[in-house]
Amino acid sequence: MPSVHYQLRWPDGSVARCHSPSTVIRHYLAPHTRYPLAQFMALAREAYPRASERVREVYGYACSSAADQLEVLEREAARFADQPDAVVEVLDLA
Repeated sequence: MPSVHYQLRWPDGSVARCHSPSTVIRHYLAPHTRYPLAQFMALAREAYPRASERVREVYGYACSSAADQLEVLEREAARFADQPDAVVEVLDLA
């Protein structure tokens, strides 16, 4: 199953390399796009379980890396929860 790596920029300017075990992430995020933090996290919370389910359909088991990546995103997003104008930018999506 093809996976997708992408980079995003957090509100503090730090850049993170992220991974989705399925191309389903492309249905939720677009490259070179800025998302309000809450919207980005809502999309991630939909995309990663769906990506894990796609892996289950193909291989017969859920993908723990999808859950792990979502956990990392949740932890990072929490750092900016008190910033109402926080924006996450998807730099690329390959």
